[in-house]
Amino acid sequence: MENAHAMTVEALEARSRLIRTPVAYTRGWLEWRIWGEGPPLVLIHGGHGSWTHWIRTIPALSRHFTVVAPDLPGYGSSDPPASGVADPDEFARLLGDGLSAVIGDGRFGLVGFSFGGVVAGHLAALIPDRVRRLVLIGAGGLGLPRPPPPALVKWAALPASQQPEAHRANLAAVMIADPSRIDDLALHLQAENTRRARLRSRSVSVTDTLRRKLAEARVPLAGIWGTCDAMTGEHIETRRKLLLEFDPYAPFLAVEGAGHWVAYEEPNAVEHALISWMDTPKY
Repeated sequence: MENAHAMTVEALEARSRLIRTPVAYTRGWLEWRIWGEGPPLVLIHGGHGSWTHWIRTIPALSRHFTVVAPDLPGYGSSDPPASGVADPDEFARLLGDGLSAVIGDGRFGLVGFSFGGVVAGHLAALIPDRVRRLVLIGAGGLGLPRPPPPALVKWAALPASQQPEAHRANLAAVMIADPSRIDDLALHLQAENTRRARLRSRSVSVTDTLRRKLAEARVPLAGIWGTCDAMTGEHIETRRKLLLEFDPYAPFLAVEGAGHWVAYEEPNAVEHALISWMDTPKY
């Protein structure tokens, strides 16, 4: 069964174009995967993730856009940054440098999930004239009320036979609200992504660093949150109001019953929103 889910990932990966760009001051590389044709749409994954955080949305989005999905430094197949920490400013500089090689110097849509939303905001502040719209999905770093972080099961020291249930428990605690949506593919992705994650990002998400960068960037905004996001709790409306402070026309989608990893749990809702908001004549 495990091999079947690995093959699902490999099949989508095989349809992509792979580009590597340097990690400054190291001998490492960032890996970028690209699908489709059309206006560029850059998808930034969350903490302890990889490009596979978007596995259920890439096929539909790539029919409308050139979908660009990097592995952040120190995650997935990308090498760690020179600093050895999850610094969104450093990440933004590396992504900004890499984007010129990946898509040239034109404008692009930008989507960031969770910690990836923080990184995307820093990137938007770095090169605001290139960002057509920044869409935040369950992003942290806003300096807004949030529930206490859920307790997680420490899986790495467990016997291999017990690790799948630990990953299931962690997905249920943080990522996916409906237990029936925690399927074998989600378990496989969670296991692989957490195994390959070499940096910790949680401390960044409890700051207001993204909020400060939004004030600098002043780019068109939009937001997507699951109504059952464990990282936001009952405070979703505060996120919508904050985005409106920076962009009075910012659309906002609250996906009923979805958790933090809304792009996996409710991919159709996310796809439809992104296609609508990034519709080519307006975007």
